[in-house]
This record gives sequence, structure tokens and C-alpha cells, in this order.
Amino acid sequence: MQLPNEPESRLEINIVPMIDVIFSILAFFIISTLFLTRSEGLDVNLPKAATAQAQKSAEITVTIDEEGEISLNRKPLELQALQETIQQEIAPGTEPLVIVNADRSVDHGRVVEVMDRLRQLKGIKLAIAAERQ
Repeated sequence: MQLPNEPESRLEINIVPMIDVIFSILAFFIISTLFLTRSEGLDVNLPKAATAQAQKSAEITVTIDEEGEISLNRKPLELQALQETIQQEIAPGTEPLVIVNADRSVDHGRVVEVMDRLRQLKGIKLAIAAERQ
């Protein structure tokens, strides 16, 4: 029995599945990098002004540890000296931002005492630090 001569088909590599896989991986990396940026505010279009200037805002950190001890910019401090020391840190003509870092186990009354002292100072902005969930 004689079989008819079949023409030999050329061998080829189908790259369509490989391209699909590469595009899927590329899409994964693009989407995952979008989640790495942090957006902390609302997206707004700000007006433009010819005389606009960047405002320097000094950051002062007041820390209350788990024992209720107060530190100003990592230096231990007593509650009575808090206002006086912060007044010395403030440069004239600036609006400093005072950030209160209080441990979660600190007594609520201690935090209120510190914040009360800080609110008596004129021209400061007060913020409370927290972790994002």
C-alpha cells in the first residue's frame, strides 16, 4: 500500500498566547503601581495667582508616651515648661504646625491637658497623629 505524499507543513511557533500572558503581567504591574501612591486630600484645581508664595510651616512634634511622659521634638519636657519651650521654637511671622503623638494607652485626661496648654498659644495649628487602618 502506497500512501500519497503529503506536503510537509512548516513548523511554527504560535506567539499569540505568549503575547496574551505578557500583556496580562504588564496590566498587573500597572494597576498595582497605582495603589502605591497616597492621596491624602481631595483633588481640586487651585486658582493661579501671580503673587503666590510657598508658605513655610515649621513642624513641632509633641509626644506623649505610654507612661504619660512628654517630649518635644524627642527631648523630654515637663508639662509646665511646654508652652514656654514651644514659644521659643516658633519663628516670628510663621504659623507652626504642632503634631501631638499620643500613645493609645495614655490616659485621655493627660492628652487633654497637653492639648489645652497648646491651644492657649496664639498662631499655631494643632494636629493629632493617627495611623491609617
